Amino acid sequence: MEYIYQYSWIIPFIPLPVPALIGMGLLLFPTATKNLRRMWAFPSILLLSIVMILSVYLSIQQINRNFIYQYVWSWTINNDFSFEFGHLIDPLTSIMLILITTVGILVLFYSDNYMSHDQGYLRFFAYMSFFNTSMLGLVTSSNLIQIYIFWELVGMCSYLLIGFWFTRPSAATACQKAFVTNRVGDFGLLLGILGLYWITGTFEFRDLFQIFNNLISNNEVPFLFLTLCAFLLFAGAVAKSAQFPLHVWLPDAMEGPTPISALIHAATMVAAGIFLVARLLPLFIIIPYIMNFISLIGIITVLLGATLALAQKDIKRGLAYSTMSQLGYMMLALGMGSYRVALFHLITHAYSKALLFLGSGSIIHSMEAIVGYSPDKSQNMVLMGGLKKHVPITKTAFLVGTLSLCGIPPLACFWSKDEILNDSWLYSPIFAIIACSTAGLTAFYMFRIYLLTFEGHFNVHFQNYSGQKSSSYHSISLWGKEVPKTIKKNFRLLTMNNNERASFFWNKTYQIDGNGKNRMNPFITITHFGTQNTFSYPHESDNTILFSMVILVLFTLFVGVVGIPFSFNQEGIHLDILSKLLNPSINLLHHNSNNSVDWYEFVTNASFSVSIAFFGIFISVFLYKPIYSSLQNLNLLNSFSKRGPNRILGDKIINVIYDWSYNRGYIDAFYTISLTQGIRGLAELIHFFDRRVIDGITNGFGLTSFFFGEGIKYVGCGRISSYLLLYLLFVLIFLLIYSFLYFLNLNFF
Repeated sequence: MEYIYQYSWIIPFIPLPVPALIGMGLLLFPTATKNLRRMWAFPSILLLSIVMILSVYLSIQQINRNFIYQYVWSWTINNDFSFEFGHLIDPLTSIMLILITTVGILVLFYSDNYMSHDQGYLRFFAYMSFFNTSMLGLVTSSNLIQIYIFWELVGMCSYLLIGFWFTRPSAATACQKAFVTNRVGDFGLLLGILGLYWITGTFEFRDLFQIFNNLISNNEVPFLFLTLCAFLLFAGAVAKSAQFPLHVWLPDAMEGPTPISALIHAATMVAAGIFLVARLLPLFIIIPYIMNFISLIGIITVLLGATLALAQKDIKRGLAYSTMSQLGYMMLALGMGSYRVALFHLITHAYSKALLFLGSGSIIHSMEAIVGYSPDKSQNMVLMGGLKKHVPITKTAFLVGTLSLCGIPPLACFWSKDEILNDSWLYSPIFAIIACSTAGLTAFYMFRIYLLTFEGHFNVHFQNYSGQKSSSYHSISLWGKEVPKTIKKNFRLLTMNNNERASFFWNKTYQIDGNGKNRMNPFITITHFGTQNTFSYPHESDNTILFSMVILVLFTLFVGVVGIPFSFNQEGIHLDILSKLLNPSINLLHHNSNNSVDWYEFVTNASFSVSIAFFGIFISVFLYKPIYSSLQNLNLLNSFSKRGPNRILGDKIINVIYDWSYNRGYIDAFYTISLTQGIRGLAELIHFFDRRVIDGITNGFGLTSFFFGEGIKYVGCGRISSYLLLYLLFVLIFLLIYSFLYFLNLNFF
């Protein structure tokens, strides 16, 4: 048993051989590696599955033995300085390990089919495996400096994956925006780490918490400086978990492939900030001002994310703002000191939101069969509708994820969000009102996404997206279509590294043709106002994609059981497995781990939050259900904004809300004007000063020397008469200056 914990430091490095071997293969044997690219999905999933098995085993041991294990070894020793590396296995680590591995395996399995079309298939799996290594190293780190190393590696992987399609200008801009925004928080995190080391002399968590507590108790260090260090540490979490005001990178990060959105920007990387605050909560909880500030940032993010999601047309961007809002709930819970509840919502939200993002990928897949590869069209919910007839499995899975995020029992997010709302009433009535109102907004915008996507009529029939006068077109899809048997003989199957689509877990063969000339889609001809337009049917995704979604549906249905907060009978059969797992960490925080309530109290508390959720769903259905037949009225908020000057008060309010939401709260525009343009203006001013002033002075001295030298050379002509003339000239100048000074002295002195 001891050996398993002692050698658990290997866990983060188990997925590392995949990117290493892919890199070596592309460097040494590029052709063979590309031809065998379909085989790299298997080792990626296999190695991460081994990590998952070890993680589950360690979690079971944590529940049974209820202890914290830490193993460290010295890396650098110099006089009074000793830098140690190590790994920490505690309940928080166990939760994050299971979360990363389970979602990661399903996303990799999903990606094998989803990304099989792409020329960067190998690069994608190399990035993903390296990200898994970095994230696993982050959550198992035993000290702050080790966390910071893996923190930066996670950020680097995020940058690479957001800009995976770097030839697309929007993707290149998005990864740069994510990089710069996170650098702001990461710089604060680094300063906070250095500040804590300066006053405590250690990076290790257990020693750090104890010394920090003693410093506070004995007033040995200025309280303001300790608060500043804690604030800087929190700044890193603000950027990584997309909290206000450093949230602006997350919606643009949707430019990356959809599996990236599901894994990194919904379940794991954005949870790193929540993990960091939870890890450092024994430090933060000593400083009430920091706890109040954390809860304030959390509640602002909760409300801001929900309002910005109301009018988004891009399905992935709407889900991104939803992720931002739910991360705000977790930060709010941590600020209130509700450690168990915050981690509970982290678990339930991760599976539900991963399901929604994978579902959105399946939707985009079906839309690209019609409108071609165009994110502005294939991800635009205004152009969707009626997809439930064509993608029934995706529709069911997406509905389950939507209901879970709305907080409908007995799905996963209901259990965790309900506890956050209950705790907020005990913490601050104002925060509770905002949190409960946002729960209603969540139900509204999530059902808006669902209704616009799956219900009503298929709205793309009303427009011709071929961009030509012809009534028919061949759609260009990154996924391709299976080559029908009747026409396979007319095509020459090319080599895999050029244009063959092959999946390791799926034996169908697809033709990849960038120009879409050899694409054979099923078509439907629709007569609309006397004009015939030809379109292809949307279609359900392949089994490998649906498999991952079905497994996530099961998680969404049943994962809430681990945190059921009430006793099952009078004998006290307690079902809260999460509290039992977190008991050592809760004891470290000096909190009461008994969170059980009886049935009556539970139903009373839950009825209010469920009522709010159903009210939001009702409003969404009321606004969007009757207007599916008209494409121009699909976005009701947008229709209000075009009524002209004679709008009633209600229309004006809706118009303001729409403009606020659609324009991202004007925060991006403010940053563009104040920061981007301001920095560019300052750079231009400095450039002008450098060229005209600094270079001008230097060039001026050079020109002066040149002209002085040119003048001097005519003086040395060798003629005595010229020398005498020059001598008399200088004497005359001297006499004039002397006379002038004498005259001034005589008159004024």
